[in-house]
Amino acid sequence: MSASSAFCDEKGGSSSEPEYGHDPASGGIFSSDYKRHDDLKEMLDSNKDSLKLEAMKRIIAIIARGKNASDLFPAVVKNVACKNIEVKKLVYVYLVRYAEEQQDLALLSISTFQRGLKDPNQLIRASALRVLSSIRVTIIVPIMMLAIKEAASDMSPYVRKTAAHAIPKLHSLDPEQKDQLIEVIEKLLADKTTLVAGSVVMAFEEVCPDRIDLIHKNYRKLCNLLIDVEEWGQVVIINMLTRYARTQFLNPNINESLLEESGEKSFYASDDEDDEDKKTETAALPKRKLYVMDPDHRLLLRNTKPLLQSRNAAVVMAVAQLYFHLAPKAEVGVIAKALVRLMRSHSEVQYVVLQNVATMSIKRRGMFEPYLKSFYIRSTDPTQIKILKLEVLTNLANETNISTILREFQTYIKSMDKDFVAASIQAIGRCATNIGAVRDTCLNGLVLLLSNRDELVVAESVVVIKKLLQMQPEQHSDIIKHMAKLIYNIQVPMARASILWLIGEYCEHVPKIAPDVLRKMSKTFNNEEDIVKLQIINLAAKLYLTNSKQSKLLTQYILNLAKYDQNYDIRDRARFIRQLIVPTDKSGALNKYAKKLFLALKPAPVLESPFKDRDHFQLGSLSHLLNAKAAGYQELPDWPESVPDPSVRNVEIPEWSKCTSQKDRKEKKVEKSFYSDSEGESGPTESADSESNSGSGSESDSGSEESGSGSESEESQEESDEEENNEEEQKKKKKRVEKTKPKKPVEESTESDQNSSAEDRKQVRKAGNDWKSASESERESESSESEEESDDESEEQSESDTDIRKKKMPTSKQPPKQSKKESKKETQEISLLDLDDFEPAPASTPVTPVNFLSSSLVSDLKGLSLTDTILAPTTMAPCGVMKMYELLHRITGEGLAVEYCFSRQPFSPDPNMVAVQIKFTNNTNSETKNLHIEEPRLQSGIRIGEFPEIEGLPAGESITVLMGIDFCDSTQAASFQLCTHTRKFFVSIQPPVGELITPVFLTENNFKKEQGKLMGMNEISEKLTLGEKCVNEHIIVERITATANLSRVPCGLDKECRFAGKTVSSGSLVLITVAMKEGGGAQLMVNCEKMVIGTMLVKDILQALSQ
Repeated sequence: MSASSAFCDEKGGSSSEPEYGHDPASGGIFSSDYKRHDDLKEMLDSNKDSLKLEAMKRIIAIIARGKNASDLFPAVVKNVACKNIEVKKLVYVYLVRYAEEQQDLALLSISTFQRGLKDPNQLIRASALRVLSSIRVTIIVPIMMLAIKEAASDMSPYVRKTAAHAIPKLHSLDPEQKDQLIEVIEKLLADKTTLVAGSVVMAFEEVCPDRIDLIHKNYRKLCNLLIDVEEWGQVVIINMLTRYARTQFLNPNINESLLEESGEKSFYASDDEDDEDKKTETAALPKRKLYVMDPDHRLLLRNTKPLLQSRNAAVVMAVAQLYFHLAPKAEVGVIAKALVRLMRSHSEVQYVVLQNVATMSIKRRGMFEPYLKSFYIRSTDPTQIKILKLEVLTNLANETNISTILREFQTYIKSMDKDFVAASIQAIGRCATNIGAVRDTCLNGLVLLLSNRDELVVAESVVVIKKLLQMQPEQHSDIIKHMAKLIYNIQVPMARASILWLIGEYCEHVPKIAPDVLRKMSKTFNNEEDIVKLQIINLAAKLYLTNSKQSKLLTQYILNLAKYDQNYDIRDRARFIRQLIVPTDKSGALNKYAKKLFLALKPAPVLESPFKDRDHFQLGSLSHLLNAKAAGYQELPDWPESVPDPSVRNVEIPEWSKCTSQKDRKEKKVEKSFYSDSEGESGPTESADSESNSGSGSESDSGSEESGSGSESEESQEESDEEENNEEEQKKKKKRVEKTKPKKPVEESTESDQNSSAEDRKQVRKAGNDWKSASESERESESSESEEESDDESEEQSESDTDIRKKKMPTSKQPPKQSKKESKKETQEISLLDLDDFEPAPASTPVTPVNFLSSSLVSDLKGLSLTDTILAPTTMAPCGVMKMYELLHRITGEGLAVEYCFSRQPFSPDPNMVAVQIKFTNNTNSETKNLHIEEPRLQSGIRIGEFPEIEGLPAGESITVLMGIDFCDSTQAASFQLCTHTRKFFVSIQPPVGELITPVFLTENNFKKEQGKLMGMNEISEKLTLGEKCVNEHIIVERITATANLSRVPCGLDKECRFAGKTVSSGSLVLITVAMKEGGGAQLMVNCEKMVIGTMLVKDILQALSQ
């Protein structure tokens, strides 16, 4: 029984309760106003929480429909102390709405709100603060201030977010609290939670947008958090960072012209220049100094770029304006595709986007030229959208595409939308003025429009022709004559005025027609519009000055008519012209200059885009949309002339970062001494490793505080200490080994090293992995050999590993029981030698195989690594036979059974296809013939590589074939017909997400580097409890590789497994990390650019590890 029906039973009423959320008073159920909402009041006074909850739901529904429920305030506010959480939430929602209107009653419950601020439920604390900040009474400002300060330190990010929202409310109520509020904002800006970031920046923009110093320390953090902040927070932060960047970084485009000049001069400069010229050049060099972008400027551009793919149009628009205002010209083009995508959205979004595109296309025309067809007009577009698209098309017009655009315009003129037709004709005129090559073509086309039946088309054409004729009037006297004839038919005032102006301005080219036009105009002078009357007066004055014999009397007649006109502008103009052109005793000196005043050469009008000067407003803002400064608009600052101090954004470097930088410095010292001792030697592995380490070190210095891990710092600290202690020993060891070993040709040593390393590696794997099946070990050895052929760097590493192992056994003078650290030191000493100069160990003395994988062996293998790799990475295939899926049951197939599996081998005809192994079994007594595929029914993008037709399959036998399918990185099924000589069967193959991936071999450094690029929305992290059978690392690796086709990535950390792969179709990286924790728990992290694949993969791996 519902709460409402229970209430009816209690009151003894009928069961005909109004519909849920219905306001009884609004439906005319009660005749008198004093009984309005009585049932709701009684429900609120009830002792049952269920009735109170039902009443509050109905009240919130009334408010949601836009009706007034303020008379219920006393009854609702009494329930603010209700113990039921659901009721309390709804009461707070109601109070937020009406607290400002019913301030006196709200103040009575202020103690309850203060108690709510201490409630254990975060939603109640936040709601209480929201209600408190909605009471607009100055007397409680100290209480609000205290509540905001406490909420800013709350454990819940949701409450801190609410505190940030309350700051602008308190500031608008009492601006004197600004200093205290700035302290709270500064505290909240240091918050590392994404939930708070957007809200506190909004508060910053409202209260103290000029306090840029508060942003300095938090700039990098905001840039790194940006991708994870909620969408409206992203918009606020991006707009704020745009203004910040304009004050803190140099203009990236300022030196373009200088660089071009200097490059040209230095290239063409002669060798025999005078000393004076050289001095001038050297003095000018500092001015032409190459622009280097600030790393923080680059950080902002790099972290906002992924947001161009956001589903929220406002976020995409915010990033677009940031790139337009801050990015170098060469990089701005990336925003064009995103903006064109937004044009498929609602008309309101299109309107805003096109306004901004119209402004951008004036300065950056080339950016949108590839998307010209996206701006073609559809018949369903609203008029405003059509006119804006016309504007963009006109801005993009150039000599190469003008013919296409003019054909489009020609079609638009036939539209039924008159405003759009007028805009199209104006666009043709603008194209004609901007591109001289098509001016005559446009003019002839517009003249043809003069014979159009539609008067508006003719009128607009006349206005545009008038502007075009001003450029070359001598060549077009025929057009002027033709237009003079039209004046008797055209009734649109603007068109008539334009024709009269043209005849008056170029009356010398039509001396016979002009006086006759004036004569006819004088007859209709009194009935004309004011704009036409003014042009008739001007025509009369010009004819009086050039052809006074024929027009003297007509001019006097028109001036007399105008003298008594109702419009004072026309009366004043008539008096002024009479005194100017008709000489009298009182006319004065101006009469001499009448011809110069009236018949002066006038410059041709420049038809410009109305969006030309709009870019001084920030793109995407309301001010830009209105082309007027709106209230609250903050102007975009100019670029600084000198470089501001970048150190203001530096924060205290944590310990792990310092360790990394020390390691880098020491590695550089070791490298320098190595090369200075032996000039002829080369160490490719050492140099590659040092480069990767220094690269990662610089990234950690310039990047965010959150990148990196503590375990890395410990390793790097330990290695750097060992290297420092052994610098002298390295030199001695090097010389000793050089004396004992004769040199061989480089080619021979390289070949023998490759062979020995391949054999040696096979033995090590065989010893360490005896739990694998024979087929797996063969597959691993094949993959390792192919890896040697394809990857030079890993080849050199494996060479050095093998040589070290071979040389270590005979030359070791230390006791056999040595510590891990000592063995690691010796390894590092030898690794600095150039291994190509040594004679390879003979094949007759291989490493003794070990029958188990001990922890000491693993540690020794770690020590042998020249880079961070432990072993050459291999593809981890699942144990046992590949999982088979049924494609066609033998009963459905009338005796033909078909199964398939994913072979996880490359499909040689097309590497972008997943290889699918299909097994046909003939269970009938007769031969099955002509097995083949027909009529694939595929989703868009999916392709099939068919297997060759099987001519015959004898009874009771089986055959296996290979086919390829490009699933286009999706788990959608590929459907097709499987045909025999008698039947056709509809079948479909749907892949598990793990089979859409192919292994990728990465070193540990490369893994971390790629993982750093796939943060934010591309990272999915989940906690899980490992199943009972997942007792060790081996089982976890086995289950993950059985779930997804991945390769193991070496990892120097205990209890952490890393895997890498890429999607078969698009090649997007998939990185997986499983970190085991105490108590059977684990942390799974998947980094993948394809978020859908990442999400599905997390689900499958969680299921595999939880069993």
